[in-house]
Amino acid sequence: MKTDIEIAQEAKMYPIRDVAAKLGITEDDLELYGKYKAKLSDELWEQVKDRENGKLVLVTAINPTPAGEGKTTISVGLGQALNVIGKKAVVALREPSLGPCFGIKGGAAGGGYAQVVPMEDLNLHFTGDFHAITSANNLLAAMLDNHIQQGNALNIDTKQIVWKRCVDMNDRALRNIIVGLGGKMDGVVREDHFVISVASEIMAILCLAENMEDLKVRLGRIIVAYNYQGEPVTAADLKAVGSMAALLKDAIKPNMIQTLEHTPAIVHGGPFANIAHGCNSVRATRMALKLADVVVTEAGFGADLGAEKFFDIKCRMSGLMPDAVVLVATVRALKYNGGVAKADLSAENVEALKKGIVNLEKHIENLHKYKVPVVVTLNAFVSDTPAELAYVKQFCEERGCEFALARVWENGGEGGRELAEKVVATLENKESLFEPLYPDQLSLREKIETVAKEIYGAGSVSYAPAASKALDRIEALGFSNLPVCMAKTQYSLSDDAKLLGRPEGFNVNIREVYVSAGAGFVVAITGAIMTMPGLPKKPAAEGIDVDESGRITGLF
Repeated sequence: MKTDIEIAQEAKMYPIRDVAAKLGITEDDLELYGKYKAKLSDELWEQVKDRENGKLVLVTAINPTPAGEGKTTISVGLGQALNVIGKKAVVALREPSLGPCFGIKGGAAGGGYAQVVPMEDLNLHFTGDFHAITSANNLLAAMLDNHIQQGNALNIDTKQIVWKRCVDMNDRALRNIIVGLGGKMDGVVREDHFVISVASEIMAILCLAENMEDLKVRLGRIIVAYNYQGEPVTAADLKAVGSMAALLKDAIKPNMIQTLEHTPAIVHGGPFANIAHGCNSVRATRMALKLADVVVTEAGFGADLGAEKFFDIKCRMSGLMPDAVVLVATVRALKYNGGVAKADLSAENVEALKKGIVNLEKHIENLHKYKVPVVVTLNAFVSDTPAELAYVKQFCEERGCEFALARVWENGGEGGRELAEKVVATLENKESLFEPLYPDQLSLREKIETVAKEIYGAGSVSYAPAASKALDRIEALGFSNLPVCMAKTQYSLSDDAKLLGRPEGFNVNIREVYVSAGAGFVVAITGAIMTMPGLPKKPAAEGIDVDESGRITGLF
């Protein structure tokens, strides 16, 4: 059996100008990065912005397990399948981070015959967007420290600096550091911290900004520290906005590549959903909606994280209105939630499936709270049995969901025909009455508790003393109207990664809270979640190599 990277490397790609031409985009509106990648120009948006929008389909999933779900694979395969049945479809995805590529999760280009290509480029440096974000983040950090070194005219309290440096790599040794060591000219000695680049507020800002003007306004609102009077100090106060925007002037433009079947794919931005807001850029999604009949987008990790943030943050801020949701699961993952060991998942076990399907049930219930039609799809494995498939199909249909099997990993677009037809039928026959989970006017604690209880199934929420104090301060500063961005483990509906299935009545502990004033949300960190992940005992980096001809191996 061929690996994902072997399939991708054997693919015959079309020049990106030919892929773009399917959507009526001329080469004048492409900024080429070689033959197979391009950025879409600002001028293109001006040409298409008044067109009617296509339909927007969100792909989300149950909580991830070691058994695998294949959300990106389904997203890509569905985009291909929609084109197979005659729809003009575009896939709108996030860019991968280097951290998972060299860590444990692997790349984010899909899999099998449902991938976006060039796969190696996408998973590595791509068009440099993440490097630009990292540089802008760290420029602001450098200007902050320099301001303090040069006399501290803003009276910044070095014990209340909240801006952190970032790097696009899992590097646990950088979580907590001391800077300024050395001589008098080497800066002020203080504690500092790193986050992974996808958790940087600048990543969130880039993904939520409408245009360069909006980007600069949001950058200016970033709170970097507080002064000795307890007042916020912003990036605008440090006069850092213009130079940061200069670093981001190309990164703000969406990227276009293609699937293995030459379906256009707009790939832009990449915040993680477990520690950030988990969605691709508003600009990319809006562009796709002007170019296609149907846009397939995805949000990170399970629906309790990615879909919740897509609805309550991205759609709330942008005015985007989803028309349908595809909820991805696998029989194997449901049996894993039912207590079956990973080594035994290939054996038929309907009883374990019945026990574990409660995780899928909770996600279905949650999605219905947003009043959007739901299609459940099983990413099929050869080990799935007719009895198991029949049980899941009946379970979903009894709960008002369309159901389809997807075999896109093995058969590409043709393997997603059934899913594509169910999605189109849903778009044509079921109305979306989308609304966010909570109104703006709730207090921040009420918003946190609404998500914890309504989406996670928690019975209570507790706050560490520092988190409670931070919430009071944030509300006193006038940020109580913002939505909340919950940082939580992806592996469970709860904040405890070991609680599988459908835990209920548990307590969610809020450890830390801070405002991302530029992005426009308040981050609440639960449990032991980290904004700088670490590498596993055996990182994927150990198996990645490049041969004399420049061919990369081991990237998956």
